[in-house]
Amino acid sequence: MPSRTALDQSRSAADRIVQGATTLAVSHGVAHVSLQDVAEEAGVSKGLIHYHFHDRETLLARLAESLSARTVARQSAALHGTSIGSAVDDLWVWVDEELRRGQLRVLIELGREPGELPRRAAREAVALRREAGSQMVARLFQVLELTPRLPAPLLAEVMTAFVDGLVVRAALEPQEELRPAFDAFWLSVLSLAE
Repeated sequence: MPSRTALDQSRSAADRIVQGATTLAVSHGVAHVSLQDVAEEAGVSKGLIHYHFHDRETLLARLAESLSARTVARQSAALHGTSIGSAVDDLWVWVDEELRRGQLRVLIELGREPGELPRRAAREAVALRREAGSQMVARLFQVLELTPRLPAPLLAEVMTAFVDGLVVRAALEPQEELRPAFDAFWLSVLSLAE
């Protein structure tokens, strides 16, 4: 049986590999992530990547899972401690930070990868983001002391699609100011309150 230290080192290598893949995907796009480049970025051998992940498709699926967990955690925390006067601004801060981070763009790209594993992981990421979005929408309406006319899961689905649209727009037009579109979106969503 492997020692605790060996297991920690193994886990650490796997984490470094996923972090290396994240760095490369954010800076160059998923299509340009090769196992050799990941090995160089993570400071490991290509053989170690095969040991932990078998192939590129498996690594990309793990990348999607990792990005999804981090993205959902940040989304879930976006309205923590918010108030009626800052709730929409707090949402913008979350969206703006996600746009700068580039990880949502990577998740969208992973959904278009040719392998089934990364596409499945990307679909699961969207489902988790919608679930977190449902809680976010419910929290927003609660903080604003409003009652939505539409169910929170439906509004979360629309919000997720809107945020993904902002991600694509930011990638295509990096200098464009997206806050006005964000404000118009939330103004229309909040107009659905009773």
